[in-house]
Amino acid sequence: MANIKSAEKRIKVIAKRTAINRRVKTHLREIIKDFNKAIAENDLNVAADKLSLAEKKLKQAAAKGTIHKNTASRKISRMAKQFNKAKAQ
Repeated sequence: MANIKSAEKRIKVIAKRTAINRRVKTHLREIIKDFNKAIAENDLNVAADKLSLAEKKLKQAAAKGTIHKNTASRKISRMAKQFNKAKAQ
């Protein structure tokens, strides 16, 4: 356990941020899972909504530092590619 007051505060702050980041990442996984489910069921209207929501949430998470910006861009790109492929069929 920390002996210094500032170190004790940092431990509390880190615990709070970890909880927030964990919630955000879980939410992102759920959105991506919903998108993949819509693509699998060939429901393009729902997939389009989920894609736009996922893009927004991924960019927000990257801006806050929860995930790396390149990771967010890669995920968005792959989802868009998957959506366009499904739309073309």
